[in-house]
Amino acid sequence: MKKILVANRGEIALRVMRSAKEMGIQTVAVFSEADRNALHVRYADEAVCIGPPASNQSYLVIDKIIQAAKSTGADAIHPGYGFLSENADFSDRVKAEGLVFIGPKGDSMRRMGSKLAAKATAIELGIPLVPGTATAIEDISEAKKIAKEIGFPILIKASAGGGGKGMRIVASADEFEEQMKLAVSEALSSFGDGAVFIERYVASPRHIEIQVLGDTHGKIVHLF
Repeated sequence: MKKILVANRGEIALRVMRSAKEMGIQTVAVFSEADRNALHVRYADEAVCIGPPASNQSYLVIDKIIQAAKSTGADAIHPGYGFLSENADFSDRVKAEGLVFIGPKGDSMRRMGSKLAAKATAIELGIPLVPGTATAIEDISEAKKIAKEIGFPILIKASAGGGGKGMRIVASADEFEEQMKLAVSEALSSFGDGAVFIERYVASPRHIEIQVLGDTHGKIVHLF
């Protein structure tokens, strides 16, 4: 790999570019008209303007990113984080265009991009889960019945959610329907996806997160 295009801006792009420079890899920056004089543009070996200031006319336009990579002879595209970094279609498109996507495959993103898809993958692999529903709730009365079987308090969670949005704690069956409607409404307004599921509420959890890295050659390591 001799040259990579960084499909991002600002500090995110700079971090990637600094690492690439240490590895002897050339970098290509992309920028909107508003970022013409930005530091990441000046730091890169090459830079390509990809459109107006609005991100949906520049940094989020897949065709423009691909075109910039091809016109500069880049071997790969690094998405940084945010923007197109979790877009499964973008990952697939980069590969289809004969370029390397430095990040997960589209299939991996689809499996982990929503909590319901991630739960389905975990079930498929025999990984234990907190008791709850494995699919989106479509029938509120049926969901209420399941909630009683799980035992209150329960948690209603948006499948596409994050940052606590689309999440409701339900202490009893009496408030279940109201909280369900509020969770669905918040999920729709925040993520454009009203799919929610329920699981047992764990009042005082200990969050243990393990970072796992794998490459395309099958080498996998964990960071303790």
